[in-house]
Amino acid sequence: MQQSWAPTDPEVKKTNLWRAMQIKEINSYDDFYKWSCKNREEFWALTIKQLKIKFNTPPNKILDISKGPAQPNWLKGALYNIAESCLKKDPKAVAIVHQREGGEIKKMTYGELDILSNQIANGLIENGFKKGDAIAIDMLMNVESVAIYLGIIKSGMIVVSIADSFAATEIASRLKIAGAKGVFTQDTIRRGGKELPMYEKVIQAGAPKTVVLAQAKINLRKGDLLFENFLSSNKKFETIACAPYDTINILFSSGTSGEPKAIPWTHLTPIKSAMDGHFHHDIQAHDIVAWPTNLGWMMGPWLVFASFINDATIALYDGLPTQKEFGEFVQNAQVSVLGIVPSIVKSWRNSKCMENLNWSTLKAFSSTGECSNVEDYEYLMSLAKNKPVVEYCGGTEIGGGYLTQTFLQKAYPSTFSTPSLGLEILILDEHGQPAQEGELFLIPPSIGLSQTLINKNHDEIYYQDCPKGPNGEILRRHGDEAQLLENNYYRALGRADDTMNLGGIKVSSVEIERTLNQNPNVLETAAIAINPKGGGPSVLVVFLVKKEGPIDNESFKKNLQNELSKKLNPLFKIHDLVMVDKLPRTASNKVMRRVLRAEYQSLL
Repeated sequence: MQQSWAPTDPEVKKTNLWRAMQIKEINSYDDFYKWSCKNREEFWALTIKQLKIKFNTPPNKILDISKGPAQPNWLKGALYNIAESCLKKDPKAVAIVHQREGGEIKKMTYGELDILSNQIANGLIENGFKKGDAIAIDMLMNVESVAIYLGIIKSGMIVVSIADSFAATEIASRLKIAGAKGVFTQDTIRRGGKELPMYEKVIQAGAPKTVVLAQAKINLRKGDLLFENFLSSNKKFETIACAPYDTINILFSSGTSGEPKAIPWTHLTPIKSAMDGHFHHDIQAHDIVAWPTNLGWMMGPWLVFASFINDATIALYDGLPTQKEFGEFVQNAQVSVLGIVPSIVKSWRNSKCMENLNWSTLKAFSSTGECSNVEDYEYLMSLAKNKPVVEYCGGTEIGGGYLTQTFLQKAYPSTFSTPSLGLEILILDEHGQPAQEGELFLIPPSIGLSQTLINKNHDEIYYQDCPKGPNGEILRRHGDEAQLLENNYYRALGRADDTMNLGGIKVSSVEIERTLNQNPNVLETAAIAINPKGGGPSVLVVFLVKKEGPIDNESFKKNLQNELSKKLNPLFKIHDLVMVDKLPRTASNKVMRRVLRAEYQSLL
């Protein structure tokens, strides 16, 4: 394996991680990682101190595991609101640098963001909402949506995260599951020069009272409000103190039953996000962090917490990240940490649109959402004169990552150098024995790991029927497969269950099949994700049993793609449509997607 990047001694000593290690008088990263897992309570106490988390009432105990490691009690007795830890920096410092597609770069200070979020919190209360109410955000990630996000949390209410790309039926499903009592949205979004409807989709979803950020004159439903009319004139707000386990955000992650899992984030979860940002991404107060994402996916909230709790600046570009203008924004905003997903890198490599730009301010990239490709990532590193890529693999139900890297270790493309601090992992084969390659399990407890679900049985999904570790440890299922390499680095191998990552979005086979099966010419389908030869982002392959009668495969594929885009998500692209006479099934009549995956992979 060819090394691509190694830290110099001066670079190491500038990191957050090295400074924390010196507090504990530990000079080896491996020793520090082991200490963080063996002494979880002490590690998280150190982390909370390093992050300067603000408490109304400090905890009387960091960790209580009297009910077992799967149900820990973190920060016992504490009262606080995590939004206050996001806005503790000098009010004159820049919080957000932002640009609309075709526009100019603008800036918002921490003080301005604090005031706008106060006006939003007051506006919510003045409009009859109260603590504990669920309020959805279905918007692009821009200065207004970030302020709305923080304003909802300040007021003790709960954000319901909905991605802007979702169809009306998917929006409706999420609003219902979360019991949303209000919605924030936009009139339209601009993409590649086109105006796409947003408010219209929200109305089709049967949304409750909706606040609309409008760029032009718009006709509203009775009872809905324009954003400027919703805002309170009161710029001061006393943030509501909450318990650590009070919910701040409901996010959604696909399971294998068709209905998305509703995962609550609490006032604890952002501490995990910020810890990963602090130690693994080395986000410092002078850094400017850009990550093309959305509040509907976990990396949107992660970006808010990992950046603001570390007193950094967020860079937001309202436009397509696959166009050169995005690269110019990275250059002109002087971004220092740039997050991406592998499919974006592949697009850049094919179009060469990011070449000949000055990305000298970048100290690192970070990659999440999909399995990456070595050649693509060597190309990516070359765009910024061989800066490292922090590979980052995790999930919504973790609040961050379980496999990642540090700035103290050598970097190799498409590999992970370490599990996340404070979290142990174990790879088991199909017989439940420790192995170099197989399904990856987590060993609780850790701040960030979910302990409840809104609409499903948490214990059944994450713990039921899990094997025990070699020393009797309770193991937590995550659903990913991984490989431990000869140098003790790791490689991600994709999903072990019937959930897949497409374009950085987690979706279940059942959700895709349910949508495609509505076509009158379809008898049944099986959707699988295939990892291309050489690695890289997964692609969607659909096996289909059609009803009787002649069909033109290409036009049929286009029809199915249109239905998938309209009813589920336009980002899900059918790579290949395979016609079969029947689908392989188990004795209990379950579709054997693993068999289909193995057969298709063997033909590549």
